[in-house]
Amino acid sequence: MFELMKKSMLAGVGLALKAWDEVEDLAKEMAEQGKMTESEGRKFIDELQSRYEDAQKKLEERVEQSVKNLLKKADVVTQEELKGLKKEIRDLKKLISNQDDEEKA
Repeated sequence: MFELMKKSMLAGVGLALKAWDEVEDLAKEMAEQGKMTESEGRKFIDELQSRYEDAQKKLEERVEQSVKNLLKKADVVTQEELKGLKKEIRDLKKLISNQDDEEKA
């Protein structure tokens, strides 16, 4: 299941990168054909890049949330939960060790 999720996310990222390349090519082509001056073309590309980066950030956030939801539904322990459990175990071991030391004394 993890492999399928990983492949799906990589495919989404690949499509996003391909789309950006095509948009950038279109802007350059428009500038070359004289429909835009070079400065207008640069400004257009900069604006598109800014919007693309915003969209990409939102997509990453959605994917991250979807993955978290999927892991939760699949009842998979997250690294954060595992760290919490390890800390709890260490604390319990210390408590038991302290009680054993008190009983021996």
